[in-house]
Amino acid sequence: MTSQRYFVPLNIAVLTVSDTRTEENDTSGTCLAEQILEAGHQLACRRLVPDNIYRIRAVVSGWIADSAVHAILTTGGTGVTGRDGTPEAIKTLLDKELEGFGELFRSLSYREIGASTLQSRALAGVANGTYLFCLPGSTSACRLAWTTIIKAQLDYRTLPCNLVDLMPRLLEE
Repeated sequence: MTSQRYFVPLNIAVLTVSDTRTEENDTSGTCLAEQILEAGHQLACRRLVPDNIYRIRAVVSGWIADSAVHAILTTGGTGVTGRDGTPEAIKTLLDKELEGFGELFRSLSYREIGASTLQSRALAGVANGTYLFCLPGSTSACRLAWTTIIKAQLDYRTLPCNLVDLMPRLLEE
């Protein structure tokens, strides 16, 4: 539900975590960047790093410390195999985890991929006033998360509540 409130564009960073993707074939990162711009937000930065918790933390920590970055979307590294380590990299950086995001995402994903959604460790939280969303590496999973959850929560017009309401420094500008 939206109201007569005005749109507040956010600066959103995108990080792709992958040992195999390149800038040329990063369809999930491209999908997220396009969705961000289509919604009227700004793409603050876009990076690609290998699935290494310290490389992930280094990039994300820099964005968390940057007051110009309002939200961060990561894609990849949320599975349960080998080097999948995005949740481990991000959880230690969070001030608070938004458990409902992972629960809701898996519920919505279940409709598309059935019990395979069990393997997703999608998560969200907040650190230093910056909202973070860790999504699977699948382009369809990124599109699902953006269109059904994140887009509305990063839109100040969404009622009864949204995450922009919780960004007082942004609303004061």
